[in-house]
Amino acid sequence: MATYRLQIVSLDGVEYEGDVERIMLRSIDGNVAVLARHMNYCTGIGMGTAHVTLADGTVKRAACIGGMLSVMDGVVRVFPTTWEWDDDIDLERARAAKERAEQRLKDEALSNEARLRAEAKLLRALVRIGSARKKNY
Repeated sequence: MATYRLQIVSLDGVEYEGDVERIMLRSIDGNVAVLARHMNYCTGIGMGTAHVTLADGTVKRAACIGGMLSVMDGVVRVFPTTWEWDDDIDLERARAAKERAEQRLKDEALSNEARLRAEAKLLRALVRIGSARKKNY
């Protein structure tokens, strides 16, 4: 399969730079897969598990939360707000964050703003847990 150059640069620095066959991630409009010779495209990134198929066919997974995806003239760049390779995810920490968020959401006196923050924290924890679990597939 044809390959292309992928750059993933998060707020923590360069997460990946190299040749890949494909990247698939959650955009704000749904899942998107980028293959070689993809048309120019730019979109916001949602929350989900990203799948990066390397040139040798190996698939790496990561929790990808927020940011931008850019495909311009054959150069593919991902600028995620948060990017965590599945091997780097602390599953116990993610589960604890999930529990805290669920407990917070049980409080009926929460303001709308506090409820939205708790829901976002719960979703981030669920993405991390899901991404970490998929490394066993």
